[in-house]
Amino acid sequence: MITITIEDRNGEQQPIEVPTDISLSLMEVLKASDYSILATCGGMALCATCHVQVLEGYDDLPSAGNDEMDMLDTLPDAGFDSRLACQLRIGEEMDGMVFRIRGDEQ
Repeated sequence: MITITIEDRNGEQQPIEVPTDISLSLMEVLKASDYSILATCGGMALCATCHVQVLEGYDDLPSAGNDEMDMLDTLPDAGFDSRLACQLRIGEEMDGMVFRIRGDEQ
C-alpha cells in the first residue's frame, strides 16, 4: 500500500491510500476516489482530459512516451511537470507523491 496526495481544483489536498498489487492507472484511482475528471478517451492518451501536475516526486516517474508528450503539447497550460494520469501506472515509486488535478471537469 502506498499513499499519494491529490490536490483538487480548489487547492484542497487529500491523501489516498492505494494498493500496488493491482495494475491501476492514476486516472482509474482518481475516478474511483470520486474526483471529477472526464477521461473522455478512457485512458488511451488521446484527449488530455486527465491532465495532472506533479507537485512532488516528478523525477521519480518514468519518462512520458511519445503519445503522451504529443497530447501534452496541445495543452496551453501544460508545464514541464505535467502528465496524463491515464499514462501513470501506480507503483511503489509513487509513494509520497503529490498530484494536482488540471484536466477538464465532468
